Amino acid sequence: MKTPNAKLRAVRMGLLMSQDDMARAIREAGTAAGEPNDANKRLVQRWEAGITAAPRPVYARALERVTGLPIDALGFASPVPTARVSEDGHGGHDLEPSSATSPSSTTPTTQTEARKPNGNYSGIWLSRYEFFSSGRDSTFLGLHYVVLLQHGNKLTVRSLPNASLNPDSPLSMDLTLDGNVVTGTWVEETASEGYYAGARYHGAIQMLIEPTGRRMVGKWIGFGKEFDVNTGPWTLEFKDANTNKAALEKWNIQPQA
Repeated sequence: MKTPNAKLRAVRMGLLMSQDDMARAIREAGTAAGEPNDANKRLVQRWEAGITAAPRPVYARALERVTGLPIDALGFASPVPTARVSEDGHGGHDLEPSSATSPSSTTPTTQTEARKPNGNYSGIWLSRYEFFSSGRDSTFLGLHYVVLLQHGNKLTVRSLPNASLNPDSPLSMDLTLDGNVVTGTWVEETASEGYYAGARYHGAIQMLIEPTGRRMVGKWIGFGKEFDVNTGPWTLEFKDANTNKAALEKWNIQPQA
């Protein structure tokens, strides 16, 4: 069975785009760059369903322009330079995944099998973390409404475009579930006009899911300016099980501190 590309779907939903909207944006980005393409809704569906392991370079470049993210952050392998006819008879759109297993996806035989998730946590959540600013000698709060999508024991988290306490500070997390334990990584791009002048911060995170399944509580870890390791509290609070267009628009607002 193919593994759905939850990262791409989360990014698309975070941009408040339908599959048709994304296909249209990809075509427009290609035309603007002098690289016309034939992106359509079916192609986006194949990407999100995991049928296609990597887009052709012309689509990869257009995707990066539309999303502002590198192709490997969109759940794809590196783009490939050739294509063959797809299952529906249309050539040049995409490739079938390779049967070879890359070194990075090989699971050590000594690894303990992860416990099954206790539920499905897909929906809209409020992300809240605290951090200490040495330059301002004070503790600050980060708030985002995020789209959380679950596939098996993998959670993909992306903030909505206008849903951060500090404007233009998109947040993403890629997490793994093991019972009620959530472990993974986080990345935040700070606003170019803000105090941190567009700096990119990233680190690790681990949280415990409360028995209600409506709250995750834990801590983040990351590097500071002085090459020291910082940490602080981080919570995710459930808000809405819907991830349709109406729900995304409803929560695409600035959270209140």
